[in-house]
Amino acid sequence: MTALQQTHPITIQSWLTDSDERLANDVLDGLTRSLKELPAKHFYDSRGSELFEQICELPEYYPTRAETSILGERAAEIVTLTGAGELVELGSGAADKARVLLDAMAQAGTLRRYVPFDVSESVVQGAAEQLVRDYAGLRIHGVIGDFEHHLPCVPERNGARRLVALFGGTIGNLAPRPRRALLCGIASLLGDGDHVLLGTDLVKDTAVIEAAYDDSLGVTAEFNRNVLHVINRELDGDFDVDAFEHVAFFNHDQEWIEMRLRARRAMIVRVGALALDVAFAEGEELRTEISAKFTIERVRADLAAAGLTLDRWMTDEHGRFALSLASRAR
Repeated sequence: MTALQQTHPITIQSWLTDSDERLANDVLDGLTRSLKELPAKHFYDSRGSELFEQICELPEYYPTRAETSILGERAAEIVTLTGAGELVELGSGAADKARVLLDAMAQAGTLRRYVPFDVSESVVQGAAEQLVRDYAGLRIHGVIGDFEHHLPCVPERNGARRLVALFGGTIGNLAPRPRRALLCGIASLLGDGDHVLLGTDLVKDTAVIEAAYDDSLGVTAEFNRNVLHVINRELDGDFDVDAFEHVAFFNHDQEWIEMRLRARRAMIVRVGALALDVAFAEGEELRTEISAKFTIERVRADLAAAGLTLDRWMTDEHGRFALSLASRAR
């Protein structure tokens, strides 16, 4: 652990080290499978994050607007129901959604601490410095890490009731087994009276879902191909990025969207840092993301598998997205 900042009222600790080889391990594992695939988390270098911000503004991409509308309408109710004074946000980013809940906590007089958890030190640092200016008396304990590996590094509760939030439908990027494992990890952060707030995209018309992941301006296509730029830069790869086309489709059997990169021609790709040569046939696909779409029954079952009980189910006016408020099962 590295203490990046420890001055009142901000503490930031990093649990990522220079020897962290998760990208290398994921690339080695994923590119040597029969169906090549990479975890979606590797999209998000600085360029990838900028592209995703652009995606959130696109007319086809409804999830961010839908989730934000639910938060705006229900934040005061959520704080009243939970009595929360501490917000732990996994994948916090710039903390735009967190602010809605922090406002509600401040208005209720319960606000004590915000715990942003993200892989980007600069993003957490920038958000923390702005938030302590905007909220009198707020303490911030930032955690830099990968929430699939570093959840135990979340600090102990500071006495206030805790709300752990995972927004953006991020839980859907995991297959069922690791999804439930993450929920078990989140449950371990909860004490008596604590809650989790989970954002999930919902099953709906296929055309609506696919359009959100294959926009007319091609921004999502650039976002998808960005993972190849990351490999080229970080692992001395020689991917011809333009030789891969963006593919997005809804898998009806699994009820998730898949994003893939399809090779336009046969090629051999060299990943120098791994001394790895990877053959692609013309038309062969590399899966870069799954994004599961949920029903209330699926959310309830996933929560139950982690020892959690669904307390409130909140959707936007069109029923496209849901926020689930849950607590530890008694």
